[in-house]
Amino acid sequence: MSVDSADRGTGPALDATIHHPSRLAVAAFLSACVEADFAAVRDHCGLSDSALSKISTALEGAGYLHIRKGHVGRRPRTWLSLTQVGRDALGRHVAALQAIADSARTAGGSVHDPAP
Repeated sequence: MSVDSADRGTGPALDATIHHPSRLAVAAFLSACVEADFAAVRDHCGLSDSALSKISTALEGAGYLHIRKGHVGRRPRTWLSLTQVGRDALGRHVAALQAIADSARTAGGSVHDPAP
């Protein structure tokens, strides 16, 4: 799912699924991992268990995240990983953000403030 620019044909589109800052933080963290323990993601991103659970469910529903459950000894554990679809979506989203920043920088450089 994308936001704005793709619908108008003006360039790369922001991904509405990843766009929220917490979802973006989780996807970015996981992009550097093959797989990460739920607690490591939670702690790094500064989220509560319930917030990360909701984010994980949403990203999994979009096909961006894989959730694996298992045990370490007798303790239940959950591991999260980005799917290839999620990695591709994150890459496109970051490219769209960069295009927005580049466009703003270019436009700002062409505007001249009148002298005081």
